Amino acid sequence: MVLALSALGAVLLLLVLGLFAFGLRRRVIQRSGGTFDCSARFAPPRAGQSMGKGWLYGVARYSGDRVEWFRVFSYAWRPRRSLHRERIQVRDRRIPQGDEELALLPGAVVLNCRHDGLDVELAMSEDALTGFLAWLEAAPPGQRVNVA
Repeated sequence: MVLALSALGAVLLLLVLGLFAFGLRRRVIQRSGGTFDCSARFAPPRAGQSMGKGWLYGVARYSGDRVEWFRVFSYAWRPRRSLHRERIQVRDRRIPQGDEELALLPGAVVLNCRHDGLDVELAMSEDALTGFLAWLEAAPPGQRVNVA
């Protein structure tokens, strides 16, 4: 009985520490400012696949001439992806369709982009989208920016 209670206590302690680590990581990422909630899909769904497949919840952070993207449900301190401003080509934007409405945060707008020859879809709020597009267009002189 004592052993079972000790094991249960240890499991609960690990659970609390894990949740604390998630919160601490997000606070550290957001400390420098310039962050926004941004779901991402790095591979478009294949034919016949649900539109809601492949979306990952994340937080994006502006860092100079790139946007660093972190998964929300991860313990990694480094960004999962880094999108460089001069290599982002914005193709179009749209509202979520079908199952995507369930997979994304409410009020999200999907931005269809290309980065280094790969398709990337970013979903963010209308306010975050306005800031993202302004950041893209504010490239230093001489840099080519492709905003549709």
